[in-house]
Amino acid sequence: MTLSFLAWPRRAAYSSPFVALGLASFGNELLFRYKPVLLVKAVLAAASQKLRRRSKRPQFGRLDRLFWVWLSDQWAGWREALHVIRPATVIRWHRQGFRAFWTWKSRRGRVGRPRVSSELADLVRTMALANPLWGSPLIHGELLKLGFDVSQRSVARLMPRRPKPPSQTWRTFLKNHLADLVSVDFFVVPTETFRVLYVFVVLLHHRRRVLHFNVTDSPTAAWTAQQIVEAFPDDSAPRYLLRGRDNIYGCEFRRRVGSMGITEVLIAPRSPWQNPFAERVIGTIRRELLDHVIVLNEAHLRRRLCSYLRYYHGSRTHLALQKDAPEPRAVEPPEHGRVVALPHVSGLHYRYVRCAA
Repeated sequence: MTLSFLAWPRRAAYSSPFVALGLASFGNELLFRYKPVLLVKAVLAAASQKLRRRSKRPQFGRLDRLFWVWLSDQWAGWREALHVIRPATVIRWHRQGFRAFWTWKSRRGRVGRPRVSSELADLVRTMALANPLWGSPLIHGELLKLGFDVSQRSVARLMPRRPKPPSQTWRTFLKNHLADLVSVDFFVVPTETFRVLYVFVVLLHHRRRVLHFNVTDSPTAAWTAQQIVEAFPDDSAPRYLLRGRDNIYGCEFRRRVGSMGITEVLIAPRSPWQNPFAERVIGTIRRELLDHVIVLNEAHLRRRLCSYLRYYHGSRTHLALQKDAPEPRAVEPPEHGRVVALPHVSGLHYRYVRCAA
């Protein structure tokens, strides 16, 4: 009873004219939506039937022509369906192939720049630190001369970063001016009779050479100026002269030095450490000579100083000169013979040389 009751409205609903109209409209909409698909199937069926014929060259009959006329009237875009691919598809495939090709090619072998050896990286850093005024082009040029195959861009990348503009070191700055820089200074020596003698020293910074010295018991500005003239004859005057602020360097001294084209550099008051080269050589003369003799008079002091300066220039090694003498000494190998001692300064110092037996 329940089933028949439920089934009756369903049959009645199908017999209603409104439902029939709804189904018809739905069928028309479905047919309109899928009309291109159905037409494509019809075209493919007609083409397949035509190709099944045994003739080598299919012939189109009247029915075939009527079919295609009807198809072109019902389906305006039938020609697009005949295209297997579109131009946009070909362009997209080409771009995808281009990306795939270069992705494959770039991944062959090593990726990126070739590796730089640690030896080359250390050498670039050493050159950059030792030559603060050099940039990557100069360092790259030196590396090419040494046989390294590296690009300038890699050299610039390996150079250490400089937070401040490059500047030379003080040692380099002073070495570049040593040949044109001299120092002058006085020191006193007591005699056996308690007199005081004044020794004037002119020191060339470049090789620590004592260019000139003289002894007097009453120095004046004129006498000191004359010593400068005797120290630099024939236009050999240096560019700069470093001295203290003693009153002995009076107007006569300044006038004579200025006429020779020498620029005076004065140290600060009570700052002897600002004239270190002259102070050091005076200390050396005291420790190695004057502390071991009693000066009799002016002539005796002059002779002793001449004897010591011959040893100082020709034999004594200096730390600032890489353990060489102001007058360079050649290295004597053991093959030259046995070692012989040569006395200097009356046996106060010795020079050791090799002599054949």
